[in-house]
Amino acid sequence: MATATIEKEVLAGTAGYKVADIGLAEFGRKEMDIAEQEMPGLMSIRNTYAAAKPLAGVRVMGSLHMTNPDGGTDRTMVALGATCAGQAGNIFSTQDHAAAAIAAAGVPVFAWKGESLEEFLVVYQRGA
Repeated sequence: MATATIEKEVLAGTAGYKVADIGLAEFGRKEMDIAEQEMPGLMSIRNTYAAAKPLAGVRVMGSLHMTNPDGGTDRTMVALGATCAGQAGNIFSTQDHAAAAIAAAGVPVFAWKGESLEEFLVVYQRGA
């Protein structure tokens, strides 16, 4: 498939995300809630500093495993005031429900399990 066609498909729409199935968001959110119980240090930072918004004005773009624990990190950065965007850093470890939950929370996410290298590069070059 030509790069221009892939770019059009990957970046189509105005939703600000490309995930496998946005309908998985609720399941992903519940899984992140569970994962966050295993991250007391991160939750302590969120609870301590969220009101002060120390990351206000900071823009964070991450290319990492799009999994439930990483979603907890995204949610914490947003709670601390950052504007975030993300893409899959490993196309084989992406959890579609985690990507959907982050997208549903309003964070631009471009990640789906099994995306091709060409699709990954289109998103990467765009800078999510």
